[in-house]
Amino acid sequence: MRTYVRRFFGAISGLVALTGLPYLLYLALYAVWKPDGSPANKQRAEPTVSIVLPTYNEERIIENKLRDIVSLDYPMEKVELVVVDSSDDETREIIRNFFADREAPTLNLIEEDERRGLAPALNDAYAAAENEMVVKTDCDSKVAADALREAAANLADPDVGAVTGRNVDVLGGSEVEEGYRGIQAKIQTLESHLDSTLIFHGPFSAFENDDIVSIDPDSIADDTELALLIRRNGKRVVFDPDVRYKEASHSEFSKRRTQKDRRAMGLLRLLFQHRDALGRHGLYGGIVLPFNWWFMVVSPWLLAGAVSLATLFGLLVAGPFGLAVPASLGLFTLLGSRDLLGPLQPFYAVFDTQVSLFFAAVKLLRGEGSAIWEVDEELRDVYE
Repeated sequence: MRTYVRRFFGAISGLVALTGLPYLLYLALYAVWKPDGSPANKQRAEPTVSIVLPTYNEERIIENKLRDIVSLDYPMEKVELVVVDSSDDETREIIRNFFADREAPTLNLIEEDERRGLAPALNDAYAAAENEMVVKTDCDSKVAADALREAAANLADPDVGAVTGRNVDVLGGSEVEEGYRGIQAKIQTLESHLDSTLIFHGPFSAFENDDIVSIDPDSIADDTELALLIRRNGKRVVFDPDVRYKEASHSEFSKRRTQKDRRAMGLLRLLFQHRDALGRHGLYGGIVLPFNWWFMVVSPWLLAGAVSLATLFGLLVAGPFGLAVPASLGLFTLLGSRDLLGPLQPFYAVFDTQVSLFFAAVKLLRGEGSAIWEVDEELRDVYE
């Protein structure tokens, strides 16, 4: 019996150590290096800008988004707005009325007869964009007034082909999401200084027009996929914390889980599609991609294995009292989902992300993962 106990304890300890080792290495590298800001050789620049805005039934929030865009600290005579719309409500009419008496920015409204998914719509919008810098943003997000200038300063570096920014506030009040975003910002800063970051964010991502290529029509990680393709073509893609935005997120646990699971499915599928990039493209393929493979693909399964073994170990040693292991984990999840863990909340944020990645992997193995999803009106309420 003691031999079995030792083996189970050793197996659990080994899984926990394997799960945490890459994170400790990243943390140690960050602590020693202390990277800060964008790694780009930022220079003052004022290129022409195409802002790409995909819309679908946004009649409740589109006017607010348009006001935010025209209020940006940038010469509007250098800006065009490319809207690709597949709505069946009043979104298009509101957009036309908003621009009826405006000379700048100019409007290019692409009207689609059916909703095909975000990636095909973006491919059409990017092909129609005529200006030097192309910025993609979402309707349910708010962008800082100086975001275009900060993005342009990054893209003035000839080695940089794309830049994304930092979520400085979670619209909707979810501390879970906010806690993870803070951790993610540190990871992406480190990755950018090493070479390039992987994840690009829908609320604000900017690209050199000449570097844009078509993305997979079935993609559900469109911004990240475009950035990955640009990096594979030779340009760096970086994260700049001075490029700021606010993104709507669910405060309700079940809805937040659905939102995160969908994003996780897109990232997992993208990593698998581009698995041949591992070990290539400098430190991007040598360090950044392996870390993300570990965090998104390997670690969630190791964590699930550790929990399963710990539960089995507890049952073997303590009988029914061994159920204290899953009960404790359930309590941790309950308190964390309600933002009640205080200083432990950031740890729950990472755990919550790992759970989403595990669920996403299972769903992908089942053949799920549509590029078209239902619009959630709660996010509209948050943005309004």
